[in-house]
Amino acid sequence: MSTTYTATAAREGRWWTITVPDVGVTQSRRLDDVEGMAHELVAVTLDVPLSDVTVTVEVAKVGDVDVADRLATLRRERAEAERLEAAACEHTAALARDLVAHDVPLRDVGAILGVSHQRAHQLVAG
Repeated sequence: MSTTYTATAAREGRWWTITVPDVGVTQSRRLDDVEGMAHELVAVTLDVPLSDVTVTVEVAKVGDVDVADRLATLRRERAEAERLEAAACEHTAALARDLVAHDVPLRDVGAILGVSHQRAHQLVAG
């Protein structure tokens, strides 16, 4: 039975300090070694087989930069951008269908929307 632990990595000088709550702290020179070091820390400290340990890594800070907070903001912004992109695609297709319903040729629909007439056809057909 595997147990999952969350390791928090913070860059201090030339080292990553790795903290696993309720287990301990270790260090690594490179970020790509953090997961392995945390994995070993848990296994050795708790005296459990490596195969029984799963570790997820979160980068918390680099110097005075709050990486975790800024990543959370980026994720929210990307999700909002995806939502807006989906809405824009739907509005574009709806406009294309409305224009065709008013007998506007696909070439003209494409020109109005700034896409090729082939793409205008896809929007109307989709």
